[in-house]
Amino acid sequence: MSDTFPNPVQELQLNAKVPFEQAHAMPKSVYTSTDFLEQEIENIFKKDWFCAGRASSLPNPGDYTTLELAGQPIMVIRDRDGNLRAQSNVCLHRMSTLLTGRGNTRSIVCPYHAWTYNLDGSLRGAPAMGKNDAFCKDQLKLPTVRCEEWLGWIMVSLNAEAPSAARSLGGVEDMVADYQMENYTETFFETHVWDTNWKILAENFMESYHLPVCHAGTIGGLSKLDEMICPPGLPAFNYHTILKDETLKIALAHPDNKRMKGDRRRTTYLLAIYPSLLITLTPGYFWYLSLHPRGVNKVQIYFGGGMSPEYVNDPNAQESFKQLKALLDDVNVEDMGCTEKVYRGLCSGLATPGPLSHLERPNYDFAQYLSQRICP
Repeated sequence: MSDTFPNPVQELQLNAKVPFEQAHAMPKSVYTSTDFLEQEIENIFKKDWFCAGRASSLPNPGDYTTLELAGQPIMVIRDRDGNLRAQSNVCLHRMSTLLTGRGNTRSIVCPYHAWTYNLDGSLRGAPAMGKNDAFCKDQLKLPTVRCEEWLGWIMVSLNAEAPSAARSLGGVEDMVADYQMENYTETFFETHVWDTNWKILAENFMESYHLPVCHAGTIGGLSKLDEMICPPGLPAFNYHTILKDETLKIALAHPDNKRMKGDRRRTTYLLAIYPSLLITLTPGYFWYLSLHPRGVNKVQIYFGGGMSPEYVNDPNAQESFKQLKALLDDVNVEDMGCTEKVYRGLCSGLATPGPLSHLERPNYDFAQYLSQRICP
């Protein structure tokens, strides 16, 4: 779709100025404009914190994961001192990418000319370079990328000036302290690409208004709209909560969990950490999506999840989590269908964004965040 008038930035500005009680869905152009996507890359993905997964997935020295953030290939690796470090995943010779996927390595070897780096990014050796007077091995080291562990999440940023993730997200820590999310263990991780805009999938997660219909074949019948609470969001995140019942016992606090009381033992938080970390957190398990655009019509999805310590240590819970993972896979198929239909629909000439439900308050707050980051 061509970038023609109306200007998507101006449209978003007007959309975000309306009070929530009169709010409409975001204008079509913010999803379809390539110019707007370029501004998202420059002003959001190059400047804010991005989630690279769970620290528990990299327990041993040499464990690594790779990603691409705003065009920059990055590796996150557990070094020999046990620290997580993020650094460029591009060789300092002819600029090949180095590692792929996830794995474990004792050293980082370029697949092109076998330049070899230590886990801390320093160059260990390079074959057939002794006759080049400009080559100085001790002066070559992979550039570092900011990396913080926050409540068990690996957060990376290309912005040296970004406030720490812990500082920006202190409100989340206070709100879910009794869940002790930092101790949850990741038990699965996958990557997917869907044919939709990244914001459509993010917004789909941010509201549970769609659950009874989109997920009629899975969890829709368990979703009670009158029990969903959607408070105003904060500058760095939004959230809403729903209550779970005995139908899915692994969503409830384990009997060994003595710290949570009353309805807290069955409360699920759906946390949207800007720009694109989406967490479903229950007292028993969690799952998450970390999203990155691959064009206006495709989204890269990092999909993972696992269990709280009480369930990890309960041998009877393993079968329950296996059943839960199968359910999550079915839910993802439903969400893919819904979000791809939304993208196809909003690309049409007769499509018009409609008014928001009170259950879509997080979507309104997301539009405010985007407006503040993109609009001058």
